[in-house]
Amino acid sequence: MKNHFLNIADFTPHQLTTFLDRAQHWTDALNNNAPGAGDLLKDKVILTLFFENSTRTRTSFEIAAHRFGARVVNWDVKSSSMSKDESFLDTIQTLGAMKPDAVIIRSSEYNAPYFVSTKLDCPVINAGDSHRAHPTQALLDALTIRQNKGHIEGLNIAICGDVAHSRVAGSNFQMLSKLGANIRIIAPEFLMPEKMPAPNIQTFTDMDKGLQDCDVIMMLRIQKERMDTSQIPDDATYFKDYGLTRSRLALAKDNVVVMHPGPMNRGVEIAEDIPDDPKVSLILKQVENGVPARMAVLEWALSYQTQRAAA
Repeated sequence: MKNHFLNIADFTPHQLTTFLDRAQHWTDALNNNAPGAGDLLKDKVILTLFFENSTRTRTSFEIAAHRFGARVVNWDVKSSSMSKDESFLDTIQTLGAMKPDAVIIRSSEYNAPYFVSTKLDCPVINAGDSHRAHPTQALLDALTIRQNKGHIEGLNIAICGDVAHSRVAGSNFQMLSKLGANIRIIAPEFLMPEKMPAPNIQTFTDMDKGLQDCDVIMMLRIQKERMDTSQIPDDATYFKDYGLTRSRLALAKDNVVVMHPGPMNRGVEIAEDIPDDPKVSLILKQVENGVPARMAVLEWALSYQTQRAAA
């Protein structure tokens, strides 16, 4: 059986907690320069298929793989045969015939990782598909919250901004609700999801009301590439109504922390200075935690092969 990592909904709260525990293990190992991980995936070949641009996700997956001694092959859509009108299916089957040990895929196509997982004889890891899901981002976000707060259950967590088009929001709703957090959506009506992705989510169109008594505030950028731009107000108007400012930050709990999956648009969804404030911002910690969180996923995804080889 192949260990695909495609969607948070595929896992139980206990399994998700186990992922967090392993991610914390690798966090501690990296912080202490602990030996022992360098050959865990020695001689494994991991293929990355990124149909969309990425800085944080792609780079952290590559570093995570290298930390385990794996070799990474980056497939480039621009120089591939798809530029010669080869079909997506033929491309996937061609790459599969080369027998990679795992495939990491990001695509703008809805459910593309699920489709690829049915065509390849190796684990497939979802690095983000369309506006639907980004499960490893939710894992690293939960890890970051747990490290800072000590727990997730019972926390009031607000996810603010372009929720309708955010795969990060979709996966975080599932992850954080499964772990017992109280989730709030704060967004204008036209950026609200059509269907609630998890039960018992509170919704607010008033930013000031929604932020009251929050422990964690997660900001999202407006994803103009995924919508009709005529719907979007100008940046100054949006910031006035939904931007995270110092005055709005004061409405939340005294020990509130701020998160953002990136890329950020400062002065649009978040004030210029908040991301750089070490007292409240966990944004760079999220980036840092991308490596151990994805190490935990790679370790699990390839464990069946490692165990089989050792048998």
